[in-house]
Amino acid sequence: MPDWLATLLISLLKAVLVVLGLLTTFAYMTLVERRLLGRMQLRPGPNRVGPMGLLQPAADAIKSIFKEDLNVTLADKLVYTLAPIVAIGMALTAFGGLPAGPAGSLFGENPWVYNLDAGILALLALTSMGVYGIFLGGWASGSKYPILGGLRSSAQMISYELGMGLSILGLLMLVGTTSFHSIVGWQATNGWLILFQALGFALFLISSFAETNRTPFDLPEAEQEIVAGYLTEYSAIKWALFQMAEYVNMITASAVMATLFFGGWKGPQFLNGLIPGISDWPLIWLILKIAFFLFLFIWVRATLPRLRYDQLMRFGWKLVLPLALANTIMTAAVLAFSGPFGLWKPGNPWVMGLLSLAALLALLLMSDRVRTLWNQPTVRREGEVRLGVGTDGADG
Repeated sequence: MPDWLATLLISLLKAVLVVLGLLTTFAYMTLVERRLLGRMQLRPGPNRVGPMGLLQPAADAIKSIFKEDLNVTLADKLVYTLAPIVAIGMALTAFGGLPAGPAGSLFGENPWVYNLDAGILALLALTSMGVYGIFLGGWASGSKYPILGGLRSSAQMISYELGMGLSILGLLMLVGTTSFHSIVGWQATNGWLILFQALGFALFLISSFAETNRTPFDLPEAEQEIVAGYLTEYSAIKWALFQMAEYVNMITASAVMATLFFGGWKGPQFLNGLIPGISDWPLIWLILKIAFFLFLFIWVRATLPRLRYDQLMRFGWKLVLPLALANTIMTAAVLAFSGPFGLWKPGNPWVMGLLSLAALLALLLMSDRVRTLWNQPTVRREGEVRLGVGTDGADG
């Protein structure tokens, strides 16, 4: 067999395994989320199908497959059908570039589907394509509520993508590469990047919630306002594909945060003193870190209320974006003056970490003042006519 054909078949096999792993994780994440939300909200959650409710995802899958697939009369049939496929396709493709272990650690093969030098840029490009699936689904449905949800999603995701990109720009300047493999290797030598980019991580985390349309940023499908947003006219397997895309994007965001800020597939180095080589075990550490962030997504959903749409947009443009730009400028200043003053050297990285942590703490301490940026109180002018009643009490 030619080498190129063997390489192609192995890559296809790894891609199939990644897809199966992500879809299985999605299925049981729905169960885990519902059970955790039930625990946090003092209710049982699903517990009827199978022992301890473990077969609930299978029951949901069977229901979605055999449920009637409604045909919307005014829908653009082709785009209406392709939209969920685009959403789930982009979500599944993005995960393949993340390394899950050292080279050759997966039965002699590399534990990733593809390896690009511009890994972060490719991942951001693929995830940003997901907005097309949501917007086209809302537009093609031929109904007012889906188009409102699609417009909301487009504006929200584009706005927070700017903050997300700028939030990791300081990280890229420190590391000097956009390759995920090189970033993991840099952290193995110098320490996890959360120690040097605490503010950047906080902004990236917030942007991840907005990019995945999770509470408190789930405005594209706010049922109290627009029924279900872009999903209103979808049912059966098409609706399930959009749900898959949301959860797969959540898993991908968790894996990206673990890779960029928490050492990726590498575990804590001090554990090697207890069990030699444990920090280099493939898959294990990345899965544990992903599980932590998935729990965080669920925890936030059970805790925080949904923002108003105007608050969400002001939050992105007036807080996240300027702070991400300030973090970039701060990192650039430290690196620019590292020569004559020695602020940044391989053995002296604490200055960048202290500055970033101090900026994050200052933001938290000033949260009451900063909150007015996105939650501006309504100031009613004297003499304003309201509800059809004049200032003198007469009907307006």
